[in-house]
Amino acid sequence: MKSSKVDAISLEVFKNLFASVAEEMGVALRRASFSPNIKERLDFSCAVFDSTGRMVAQAAHIPVHLGSMPASVAAALSHFKTLNKGDVVILNDPYRGGTHLPDITMVSPVFSGKKLVFFVASRAHHADVGGMTPGSLPLSTELYQEGIIIPPVKLIEEGNVDKGVMALIAANSRTPDERWGDLDAQLAAHRIGEKRLLAMLEAHGLNRVQDHASALQDYSRRLTEAVISTIPDGVYEFEDALEGDGQQEYLIPIKVTLTVHDSTLTLDFTGSAPQVAGNLNAVEAIVKSAAFYCVRLLAEDDVPVNHGCFLPVIVITPPHSLLNPDFPAGVAVGNTETSQRIVDVILGAFAKALPHRIPAASQGSMNNFTFGGIQNGQPFVYYETIGGGHGGNPQGNGLSARHSHMTNTLNTPIEAVEFALPVRILEYSIREKSGGKGKHRGGDGIRRVYEFLSSATVTFNTERRRLVPYGLQGGKPGRPGKNAVVREDKTEEIVSAKHTTQVNAGDKIIIETPGGGGWGK
Repeated sequence: MKSSKVDAISLEVFKNLFASVAEEMGVALRRASFSPNIKERLDFSCAVFDSTGRMVAQAAHIPVHLGSMPASVAAALSHFKTLNKGDVVILNDPYRGGTHLPDITMVSPVFSGKKLVFFVASRAHHADVGGMTPGSLPLSTELYQEGIIIPPVKLIEEGNVDKGVMALIAANSRTPDERWGDLDAQLAAHRIGEKRLLAMLEAHGLNRVQDHASALQDYSRRLTEAVISTIPDGVYEFEDALEGDGQQEYLIPIKVTLTVHDSTLTLDFTGSAPQVAGNLNAVEAIVKSAAFYCVRLLAEDDVPVNHGCFLPVIVITPPHSLLNPDFPAGVAVGNTETSQRIVDVILGAFAKALPHRIPAASQGSMNNFTFGGIQNGQPFVYYETIGGGHGGNPQGNGLSARHSHMTNTLNTPIEAVEFALPVRILEYSIREKSGGKGKHRGGDGIRRVYEFLSSATVTFNTERRRLVPYGLQGGKPGRPGKNAVVREDKTEEIVSAKHTTQVNAGDKIIIETPGGGGWGK
């Protein structure tokens, strides 16, 4: 039996070994996927968990999955008290470990002989899982309108694929072939993860590998406590708002009270809006993801993402609220837009404690744009998020035309969009002077113009179209974004942040994304 001694060198080696498993899973998932959303935008995450379901490593994929992947694994293990070799559990229910319905999670056990030693998990955003409008991010009022709800079920049982479950999921999508392909890609990623973990066990021995997994979790806890210790003890508050829930145009407040005591941080969201009628509600796992992400931003050194870095952070969400809704409240865009505003609020509070470390607000939206229809008898569906401006910061200007905070995806290349869909991109440019002025300017947003070559249903789920990204330390706010529909007869309509409409061939959509706030006078 190989030694299980843990030292600084071996810990660094195993940190990278575990991370490489998750990263290689992601490479396999991307290469095998069918949809531009996964293959081009990289809207997925992969992770490794220990035998009790505690996260050991996550690849540097999507921040909003940071605290929600563990919730999915916990839901799978709670539902199935025993998992056998060859099993794969699939789920997307936001009220049982998911985030929103397009994010489909798979969880599978890894056995060494007859002993359960690890789990691997993947989550991928599927471009369409049914619901009211193409892209499965409708202006909904309940979860049932958003697509197929998948509780924890076994997609594979002891190596045997349940084709009925696969067929059921695909049949509820407007693009079933794409669903088959992307689900198979996730399964391929799991086979890679299992293979690499078993090779690690073969090379280093079970005890040594498991001891280092536990030591890594403890290491991340200590690093996170050290980060929190750099924040002056005290109570810090901040409040911002969302711009309507897709049903009404009104301000929806999000408030946080940060309490820092030694190496423990409590984030209390009491005072935030009650549950709303529309699709902006965010389940608790999303709030935790945003909180963990903001704490990691404060770290000067890389903190390995695992169970340990969650322990010193306490998150309180009032029941029946926007940030802890009751089933079956709609949550389609809570995962995207509400998560971004939670980050803005937390960083605004941090700015009161650490005024010379925190950047101004970034664009504050993922600028969700979905569309779909039928051309020549074949359905098409597309989903993308669009970058914008980063906030200026104490070290320099904010970046322009980049995704920020809770989305870590790429913009979809024009070539990929035009190849796969009946759309022409007429303009894809930096939106000059949209960043806020300051000693360090905010980054500029993006201007993206689509011309449709076929009729389609389009849906916007965006933010910061009225409320501006705030500046800090005397910096000016960034400019808000704009959504517009230009009909073939040249008439232009400025539409609200959350809007669904029909377009015909020749119609154009213009999306201008917000700039970041400026920092300093």
